[in-house]
Amino acid sequence: MGNNNNFRILGFNSQLEMKSPNVKSMIELQDDSRAIPMSTTRNLSSLIGGPEIFATNSSWTIMLASIKTAFFSDKINLLLPCGPLAMLVDQSTHRQGWVFMLSLLGIIPLAERLGWATEQLAFYTVPTVGGLLNATFGNATELIISLFAMKQGMLRLVQQSLLGSILSNMLLVLGCALFSGGITHRNKEQMFNKSNAGMNVGLLLMAVMALIFPTVLHVTHTELHIGTSVLALSRFCSCDTPTASSDSEEFADISKWESIIWLGVLTLFISVLSEYLVNAIEGASVAMDVPVAFISVILLPIVGNAAEHASAIMFAVKDKLDISLGVAIGSSTQISMFVMPICVVVGWIIGRPMDLDFEPFETATLFMTVLVVAFMLQEGTSNYFKGLMLLFCYMIVAASFFVHIDPASIRDFLRTYQVMINSYHKFAQAQAQVQLCSAPKSEALDIFSSPATGNSLKPHSASFSISSRIAGR
Repeated sequence: MGNNNNFRILGFNSQLEMKSPNVKSMIELQDDSRAIPMSTTRNLSSLIGGPEIFATNSSWTIMLASIKTAFFSDKINLLLPCGPLAMLVDQSTHRQGWVFMLSLLGIIPLAERLGWATEQLAFYTVPTVGGLLNATFGNATELIISLFAMKQGMLRLVQQSLLGSILSNMLLVLGCALFSGGITHRNKEQMFNKSNAGMNVGLLLMAVMALIFPTVLHVTHTELHIGTSVLALSRFCSCDTPTASSDSEEFADISKWESIIWLGVLTLFISVLSEYLVNAIEGASVAMDVPVAFISVILLPIVGNAAEHASAIMFAVKDKLDISLGVAIGSSTQISMFVMPICVVVGWIIGRPMDLDFEPFETATLFMTVLVVAFMLQEGTSNYFKGLMLLFCYMIVAASFFVHIDPASIRDFLRTYQVMINSYHKFAQAQAQVQLCSAPKSEALDIFSSPATGNSLKPHSASFSISSRIAGR
């Protein structure tokens, strides 16, 4: 009865069983508990090559899903067209102000996606490797911009941009997070782990110490070897600085190989836009009438800190203040304990004298910022007023750098001006010597003692020099 039922389900009769080997084979594969539909058996011949077609369709599906996850899962990706627009404006109009702003906006979503891809890859590694990946690629945007600026010899831009990233994370990002969390939960006082915050602040104080000693050594003129001791001390502090990392407890959205591919692609895109950004900074400073120091310390950190800014606020609103502190303070710690030392070591390798000799104004700003944040976090509680105070502190820092004149820039200008003056005097003296050789004896004294030659000889010494020259002829 079981076989007859199976025959009825399949729609076959005994004659077809004898005449059709394909159907017979299908019946032999049958058991009493299952039946194959008629449509499946009729289309067996069309399934030849089916696995290849299925694999191709599956690959396209995975690729489209990965692209959707990478570029269409966050509203900040609406800024992605700003990158190609920056390249177009640079090639067509050469307006450096627009190129700078468009490049700045275009890098923001790429930096956020790069941090996301790094976190995805860290899920497939052991905690130590994952922490190193987060410390490396999590701050890759600041590192790439710093390397391009260092390659062009803009060492002060590198120092100020990294300083600005630390200040922005500690005052602006943390201040917005505490303020937003306090406003959302204004009926209670938010709590966080005081020991973890204290550890991060201690690491930041260690970084400040590594910055203070080279600066004090230079300012007090107590170097053992003038011009080289500060650089050697900076390199020693950079090689002796430990790496800070952070852990995560989420789950991966994409596979390991997708994470690796996106890391390479996003790093390439950021590298291209970073070159446009760095090349347009000086032109943008002139076009917008804004000091380069203000651009480096206030505007450039927006690129790398946009993702941290949004994440810190989101977690603070959800009353997860420990994660907000880990994002804001942890990012500052990674920059001071990893990115800065790496820049010094890379500059050492490529022959650029990158050091930790920050100017006294910048070092004092960083020191006061760490102290203010340390006092804000010492109680283990938070409210909106603490966040508001941090935001006011950041406004003071921004206003100070807007009116601040970089002493290193003044020294570079005076050094360049002195070289130009010396070149002019050498050229004038050479011209005077040429005229002296061809002028009559009566005019020789007037030519040699003219102000253009830069000669301060007295008339009798000039006469003696001219007489000796004439005697030599």
